[in-house]
Amino acid sequence: MKKSSNFFALTSRMKYINRWGLMRNTRQENIAEHSLDTAIIAHLLCEIRNKRFGGNVDASKAVMYAIYHDVPEIITGDLPTPVKYYSPVISEAYKDVEKAAVNKLLEGIPSDLRDTYADIFDEENDCDLRRIVKAADKISALIKCIEERKTGNSDFLDAERQTLASIKKMNMPEADAFLNEFLPAYSLTLDEQA
Repeated sequence: MKKSSNFFALTSRMKYINRWGLMRNTRQENIAEHSLDTAIIAHLLCEIRNKRFGGNVDASKAVMYAIYHDVPEIITGDLPTPVKYYSPVISEAYKDVEKAAVNKLLEGIPSDLRDTYADIFDEENDCDLRRIVKAADKISALIKCIEERKTGNSDFLDAERQTLASIKKMNMPEADAFLNEFLPAYSLTLDEQA
């Protein structure tokens, strides 16, 4: 009997992995919806870079990186940021665990397709695009913090401040453009946006 290719069945489980495990959430967010938000933002950041700042980055490739950026968490779970970056030793150990998870997941793809997906997970590829995806990932987290604050949940106030500071520290004009032009609308009600 031929071994089943389980990679895509596993990726469909992203909807069961909740983020922000150490925080009181008014609404749970899973890695599937976070990855979609990150992909949408990454695409926009690429377009801003290309059209306003003379860039030549592949927005479609950035979208693929963003879609799959948290897939290892199907195996590892979502390790909270304060834990993940508590010390260099823990950070390195977690990177090793993520690599092992990626390798295990890639085994579930037929060999003739595996290289395509291995490239998506190869952190050494397209460092510039990966940096854009990282900015989009942080912006998505910032938006979650804003949404929680709007509901009166003060548990996310520190995370909001820290995430905003980390985005600004990246010194990316496309991320700054997002913060200036698009982020304010996330603080508005639906009626105010219309």
